[in-house]
Amino acid sequence: MRYQYRLQNVFTLPGQTLTGNPLCVFEDAEGMSDAQMQALALQFNLSETCFILPPSGGATAQVRIFTPGAELPFAGHPTLGTAHTVRDLKGTGDQMTLETRAGNIPVSARDNRWTLRANPQTTRPFDAERIETLLVALGLARDDLAADPVWVDTGMEQLLVPLNSRYAVKRIVAGAALAEFPNINGKVSVYAFSSLDEPEMLVRFFFHRTASNIGEDPATGSAVANLGGYVVHTGRKLPLARTLHQGEFTGRPAELQLAVAADGRVLVTGEVIELGRGHVDL
Repeated sequence: MRYQYRLQNVFTLPGQTLTGNPLCVFEDAEGMSDAQMQALALQFNLSETCFILPPSGGATAQVRIFTPGAELPFAGHPTLGTAHTVRDLKGTGDQMTLETRAGNIPVSARDNRWTLRANPQTTRPFDAERIETLLVALGLARDDLAADPVWVDTGMEQLLVPLNSRYAVKRIVAGAALAEFPNINGKVSVYAFSSLDEPEMLVRFFFHRTASNIGEDPATGSAVANLGGYVVHTGRKLPLARTLHQGEFTGRPAELQLAVAADGRVLVTGEVIELGRGHVDL
């Protein structure tokens, strides 16, 4: 069976094709088994690989999202990149809804600039007695921390770590010790960010790339959604808009936009560029 795919870069810098987070999107995954999807995600070895399927009801299309090691209920750059593909395949125009394992996600576009509306957040506190251990795992000191870390979930739970400066974010040296801080699904998912008081922020995201390997992501839309949830949770003045810079330490600089509306709606925006197309025979 032949399956067509597209390669894209998501959250690119303006006019710079080879920036942002790479993504592979399979145009029609009907007939694929879960094991084949997982094996293809490992084959391409990108942060995520997506598979478009017919929706179960109420959405424009269904998307399943796999890292090289596991399936995700939701992820940001795969949602935007898949929407870009669905618009071209189905002629849907600039408004659609994608069905994910975390629910239906509304997505819209202006040209190749895509925006998703995140689910409302849930939160849970981080164990205060483990803060020092977490900071050691990140290579940081207590005075680098701007506030207590907190678990936030708008589709994929992540540990949000607010730091007081860009310098602190740059100094992070993360490694195997982060495995001591799994999310509710047993995976490392840690997002560190500089001060929310500044209109442009530096952010970094660390995750379980495979079962035994913790990596750094070039651009993480789900974390931007969770940052929006954190803004709402902590009672910041709304509306709020921030430009987020990520990927410097992976060699893939990226630009992501966060907007939190006055009513608490969280919007994540980034540019999508298609790089190429191909097929695999299974």
